[in-house]
Amino acid sequence: MNNLPRPTGRSAPPARIIIADDHDLARAGLRAVFDDTRDLAVIGEAADGKAAVELCSQLQPNLAVLDVRMPTMNGLEATRAIKAICPKTSILIVSFHAAPEYVVEALRLGAAGYLLKDASREQILDTARRALSGEALLYGAQAADLLRRAAISDPHDPPVRTSLTPREREVLQHVTEGHTNREIATTLKISPGTVKNHVEHIIAKLDVSDRTQAAVYALRHGLIANH
Repeated sequence: MNNLPRPTGRSAPPARIIIADDHDLARAGLRAVFDDTRDLAVIGEAADGKAAVELCSQLQPNLAVLDVRMPTMNGLEATRAIKAICPKTSILIVSFHAAPEYVVEALRLGAAGYLLKDASREQILDTARRALSGEALLYGAQAADLLRRAAISDPHDPPVRTSLTPREREVLQHVTEGHTNREIATTLKISPGTVKNHVEHIIAKLDVSDRTQAAVYALRHGLIANH
């Protein structure tokens, strides 16, 4: 799945995070949220998109939290650049705007999720942890529609071969439909833990950073039915 460090001893090292926002107070606020945890650690900050890309290249973080509007290079442009050089880094875009076109573009360029700037501390931490653990960030029919819109195929994309098992394809189909692990487990009559294992294997086999991008990749390359 993503490049989270493997546990050594009793507990795993904290996930490494970088924050990029051109407002000092916004960065300080996000850092305060993450600094108050044991499983998440801010290892770098940037004031513009270009600096965020350079930081990711140097530090290879597990997660990058990017403001959508920044000088030099905005968050969407930075997302594209970061995914090109750090494909295993998951990205959360932060914005004042909830318009679907912003979300679709962020997903298309490689983001795992999309946060509004008025999100609570609990929402920020929950979203970050879900992105890092391969849990669903987008739910239901609206999520499925956003994923389909983000997964516009490129006619120049080469054919894709994968070693997904029939069960993994079944799970992946549900992922693209915006179903959570618990919903998938109920439908397939397996445990949520088994679903989580399948999702982790899917992410690894598709060589993507997170669940959202696994869904986008699958739809873009026709690995499952696009209803």
